Amino acid sequence: MLLLLQLTILSLVLLTLGFIGVSLWIWLIYGAIVLFTLQSPIWLWSLYAAIGLVLAIPQIRRQVLTKPIMKVIRVPKISETERAAINAGTVWVEGEFFSGVPDFERMNQAAYPEVTPELQTFLDEQVEQVCRMATDWEIQRHKDLPIEVWQYLKQERFFGMMIPVEYGGLGFSNFAYSTVMAKLASRSFIHTATVGVTNSLGPAKLLLNYGTSEQKEYYLPRLASGEEIPCFALTEPTAGSDAASITAKGIVFRDDDGKLMVRLNFRKRYITLGAIATLIGLAFKLYDPDNLLGKGEDVGITCILIPANTEGMILGKRHDPMGVPFYNSPVEGQDVVVSVDQIIGGVEQAGQGWKMLMQALAAGRGISFPASCTGVAKLVARVTGAYAKVRQQFGSSIGRFEGIEEPLARIGGLTYVLDAARIYTVGAVDAGEKPAVVSAIAKYQFTETTRKLVNDGMDILGGSGICRGPRNLLANFYTAMPIPITVEGSNILTRTLMIFGQGVMRCHPYLYAEVMAIETGDAIAFDQALWKHIGSIFRNTFRTLLLSLSRGYLASVPGNKSTKRYYQKLAWSSAMFAFLTDFLLIRFGGALKRQEKLTGRLADWLSWMYLSIATLRRFGAEGYKAEDLIFVQWAMNYSFAQMQQALEGILVNLPIPSIAKSILLSLVRINPLGTLPTDTQGSRVAQALQTTGEEREHLTSGIYLPKHPDEALGRLEQALKLCEQAEAVMSKVKQAIRAGQLPQGKVETSIEAALKTEVITKAEADLLRAAESARFDAIQVDAFTLQEYQGNGLQVPQFSTILAQKNVT
Repeated sequence: MLLLLQLTILSLVLLTLGFIGVSLWIWLIYGAIVLFTLQSPIWLWSLYAAIGLVLAIPQIRRQVLTKPIMKVIRVPKISETERAAINAGTVWVEGEFFSGVPDFERMNQAAYPEVTPELQTFLDEQVEQVCRMATDWEIQRHKDLPIEVWQYLKQERFFGMMIPVEYGGLGFSNFAYSTVMAKLASRSFIHTATVGVTNSLGPAKLLLNYGTSEQKEYYLPRLASGEEIPCFALTEPTAGSDAASITAKGIVFRDDDGKLMVRLNFRKRYITLGAIATLIGLAFKLYDPDNLLGKGEDVGITCILIPANTEGMILGKRHDPMGVPFYNSPVEGQDVVVSVDQIIGGVEQAGQGWKMLMQALAAGRGISFPASCTGVAKLVARVTGAYAKVRQQFGSSIGRFEGIEEPLARIGGLTYVLDAARIYTVGAVDAGEKPAVVSAIAKYQFTETTRKLVNDGMDILGGSGICRGPRNLLANFYTAMPIPITVEGSNILTRTLMIFGQGVMRCHPYLYAEVMAIETGDAIAFDQALWKHIGSIFRNTFRTLLLSLSRGYLASVPGNKSTKRYYQKLAWSSAMFAFLTDFLLIRFGGALKRQEKLTGRLADWLSWMYLSIATLRRFGAEGYKAEDLIFVQWAMNYSFAQMQQALEGILVNLPIPSIAKSILLSLVRINPLGTLPTDTQGSRVAQALQTTGEEREHLTSGIYLPKHPDEALGRLEQALKLCEQAEAVMSKVKQAIRAGQLPQGKVETSIEAALKTEVITKAEADLLRAAESARFDAIQVDAFTLQEYQGNGLQVPQFSTILAQKNVT
């Protein structure tokens, strides 16, 4: 009995030490206590002492264990371009999930920016004015922004939002820029494509970070005022996501005056604003056969500025991306000669282009895409909620049907998540972070999620969604959504290679240090990283076991009564994620990055953990608003369901025996991380989108809302308000019909009968008529004469001629 008690106590101590993670010395002491308790023989004590000596004394451990392990491990050679991508930016909160013990206090201390009075004024005046100047339909029809809009954008420094005031720009923070972009996106995709490229990846951003003082003083004021229209030429026919394989070539030489020049030949494509740019930023490989720069013959990838009027530049053509009329173009150059002084950052930065681009992309992916996608998502939420309330079928608003509630819930819940992650991410960038992995998560998840939300919106609108015209608010966004999916790297590669493939190397607490130590043969550095890594594996093994058994309840976490449970499940999720990551690293080694189906699922898991913490951070930072709780609950349940799906997908494909696989799968399905939101939760979100009030306003705040009822959204909003006001009156009429007081018939007939029998008053009858009139007007779709339709510049068959020739009436 005493032995059983001793073993129970030792087991509990073992589990506790493993769960909290203790130093090697504590484990050695624990082992000695076990031997003493069990009255172990001298030979076992001697063996234990020898093992303890080897493990505890670094000099002995390195000779006996670490160096032999170093000789056995084979790691793939990391190229300089891959190294630059891994080292780009910083590790932010994403690293917490790889540790298995996320520090939620640190995560919740991250900056959470708010709209300042100055920014609000700019949104209410300048941004509002841009949105008023042209509808998305007008821009689409004319295949360009109106000239007055171009002039206003230049006048109000929209192209220089991120350029400091001393250079003539607006000096906006990343958050301010993101907030402006979200509002512009809710009006037209063309606004964001045009304004976004001038403020994100382009000459201005690179000049700010790397340019010489002379380059900044000359170019930045011209870029801020719109005197120069920039573009950046990176992608080529044979170098898309693999941008390091660019073939654009520049050769250094001396001209007749002895000046150092670069002769460039290149062929680029998919370059936004390329056809109208006056200043081209170019990424190319620089060669210096005579070593005139003192950097060797193969200098490396370099970024340079080329005025568009330089001899040899070939501009003016444009691509037609899905019929969306923003400028996207090929850019070519044949024997283009410019001074080496045009290299961004001067000769000193020659060969540093890849590092510059990776760092700029790391921040840029986390700003422009989330802003644009959030604006679109909010518009979809606003439009579909109103339409679902206004549109009737079988005598009832379609928003009451459970089949419609389901996509409405996705739209509402995920819009809350997107806005939370947008603010969380740009807050970090403004605080000095350059979170490469988070930016890749943002690029992938925002574009993919918004595409799904637009699809849901189109399903809800039905026929109204597919008939293009000024009344249709979603069709052009539906057409445009594949574009951000492909920009700055295919989403497929972003998911499978960047988020986890590069993320694990960058964010894992020990992996990169181990790889670098093996490459350099540094046994001391490898020893320090390896044994900490092994300790981490032990800790995460115990945490995974105990948190799974307790369903996360053993985790010590922050939060109030409405959020604490979610933090516990996130701690549980992180422990399993870290444990499985290490298991797969041990199983596949350097070949793991080629297991793209597995890394894609790990990327999904990591992404939803990040989106979850962003959601919780927003809810807490905004004061735990009661009206937002329905969105938070739906969003967190949905997020854990996505993590569960990723986990099951990994376990199904683990390279382990089938019996073990079946047992593991059964356990995680019996004890899941989460399940999809309940129908009741979804119904609450769906109804909130259809109801005027704080929930709907807060969810969709910051987008452009036209006030005039002749505009599509203004008309829909007015109909929603009138239908809501008339709802109680209509209930009285329907109740009278059911009671037999009024005959069954058309709405107008019922209104007249109800008025005559004094079921309703004249004022109530007028309200019902106004609501029905507004409802009917709001659900109409655009129709054109043949001449009007052909006048849009669309090539359509001359049906009247064809029919006449066939003698058909």
